[in-house]
Amino acid sequence: MSKVDVVLGCFYGDEGKGKVIDYLAADADIAVRATGGDNAGHTIMVDGVKYAMHLIPSGILSGHTIGVIGNGVVLNPEVLLEEIRNLKEHGYDVLNHLKISEKAHIILPYHRMLDVALEKARKESKIGTTGKGIGPSYCDKYERSGLRAEDMYGDRFKEKLAELTVAKKALLKFYDPENAAAVDEALDFDKLYETYAGYAEQLKPYVCDTVTYLHKALEQDKKIVVEGAQATLLDIDFGSYPYVTSSNPTIGGIITGTGLSASDIGNVYGVIKAYSSRVGEGPFVTELLDATGDRIRELGHEYGTTTGRPRRCGWLDLVTLKYARRVNGLTALAVNHLDTIGKFDRIEVCVAYDVHGQQTEDFSTNLQFLNGARPVYKEFAGDFGDISGCRTFEELPENAKAYIRFIEEYIGIPVKFIGTGAERDAMIIR
Repeated sequence: MSKVDVVLGCFYGDEGKGKVIDYLAADADIAVRATGGDNAGHTIMVDGVKYAMHLIPSGILSGHTIGVIGNGVVLNPEVLLEEIRNLKEHGYDVLNHLKISEKAHIILPYHRMLDVALEKARKESKIGTTGKGIGPSYCDKYERSGLRAEDMYGDRFKEKLAELTVAKKALLKFYDPENAAAVDEALDFDKLYETYAGYAEQLKPYVCDTVTYLHKALEQDKKIVVEGAQATLLDIDFGSYPYVTSSNPTIGGIITGTGLSASDIGNVYGVIKAYSSRVGEGPFVTELLDATGDRIRELGHEYGTTTGRPRRCGWLDLVTLKYARRVNGLTALAVNHLDTIGKFDRIEVCVAYDVHGQQTEDFSTNLQFLNGARPVYKEFAGDFGDISGCRTFEELPENAKAYIRFIEEYIGIPVKFIGTGAERDAMIIR
């Protein structure tokens, strides 16, 4: 029986997971998305067309791979249907290449409204949410008051939606009493039900029991790739809480978000950039608030796929990467943007933290620890030149090879993929 390949982000997301997934999906039968919602995304260029995939697994772009949206995902039907429409317009046979878990939870307008209201109420302690309704949707899931995809086809759908809408209206008015009339207008039940009943009808051909589907595929020796969304340090348990997402984008979330078992997992690829970046609030030990950080941002085009927000940038943090390896059981790495960092004459890499005079190579998500941590750097020679045409490790200049080798030695696992440019095929596979 075949094993499942998993692709995970190691830091704060936006590491370029899509490029590795694109390669693995070339001969994969199935690509799965397990966690998160449309607050995440992969951007991939195919035949000159740019696809920003927020919900549908980007592996579907291979043309033959079936995309599966797992039970751990929270779905905004409007966003999903727009992605389906876009793929169809570009010639993709989505009807026969997309499956949606009947257990996936549905995002409703009140989730997005609550997301914004809660962030506003936090005043000085904002998390930096995307406002997509992801957190409130997961709250409903764990409060056991959420709507699953399968509920849209049940006898009590209208009744359940009515009950939930009344409750959420009251909650929104509590947070923002001055906008009570606007809440009533935005959550007019007749319009809401009509809209979501229409969504349900359009999505019905795709909704199924994906747990059984995936296990039967493995029994038939099908090749499956699971696409991680976001990254390790945004994990609700293992990230820099509370500046995290509302799900588990680490290896545990891959299992609970698909119904696959631990013994089904084969290779676990951790994806990083040759530097670090972050969107939103929260600690970031190697952040550069200077011209160097600005130059990394511009050279790497560091603006969020989903939000368009400029990313915070800094040098590569190997302390964090070691933590990601431990938590996820990584078997190999993918290092993207080697071409970007190679434009600097000198490159710094964080190899330890100095925390109140004590050096450590062990990461902690404790905010007091992180806020007191100062990076200890090791310097490397840069100036890699144009490496976009390199297709083997041996073709890289010595400085670039030394940089990659040091990462391997420090972390203790091999670098299998090396991104050498923005194009789809600008990647070294070892």
